[in-house]
Amino acid sequence: MGFLRHIAEKPWLPQDAVEGLHAERAIAAPAAKTGLRFFLAVVGVLFFLLVVAYAERMRFESWRPGPQPFLLWLNTALLVLGSVGLQWARTAANRGQIDGVRGGLAAGGLFTIAFMAGQIVAWRQLRGVPFFDMASPAIAFFYLITALHGLHVLGGLVAWGRATARAWRAAEVVRPLRGGVDLCAVYWHFLLGVWLVLFGLLFSGQGNIDVLLALCGFR
Repeated sequence: MGFLRHIAEKPWLPQDAVEGLHAERAIAAPAAKTGLRFFLAVVGVLFFLLVVAYAERMRFESWRPGPQPFLLWLNTALLVLGSVGLQWARTAANRGQIDGVRGGLAAGGLFTIAFMAGQIVAWRQLRGVPFFDMASPAIAFFYLITALHGLHVLGGLVAWGRATARAWRAAEVVRPLRGGVDLCAVYWHFLLGVWLVLFGLLFSGQGNIDVLLALCGFR
């Protein structure tokens, strides 16, 4: 171990530069977590306002419930499995198991890509129903909700791709890889939580919406 530490010290660099490098790496991880938390807070508020707008629009007499594609149930299961895969990779990273990290990332990404493909199929199915009308508030909200969530999933897949490429290049679990996997897992769990709320919103009645708003202090 002492020999390995001696190699990692990079003697060709000035001591001040080495210490600065370690300090920079130590600061980068908390900064990334703080940035992610801030971003998730903003996104959470955005989706919450969307839920409130949906609930308020349902109170109008002109509201007509939109179709509820059964495929969304399957898509929800796929996103759950994607979140499970990222948690698997996160646990493996904390244990220093590089093979587990690779397997978890691969499973999480593939299930999430399948979720996105399923959402596209659901959109196409909706366009094929006889009473399809984009002027319908329910249908417009369906597209807005699923598309906005899908955009955030795509953004997560970009980060997932970077973490996966790093995992396949690494011979062992190093701190930057562990941090990247941890951030991906947190983001996936957040997306799953948001989707479960939106999924329940799309399949709920006005009574359930009123209960939700009452719990949040809007009733």
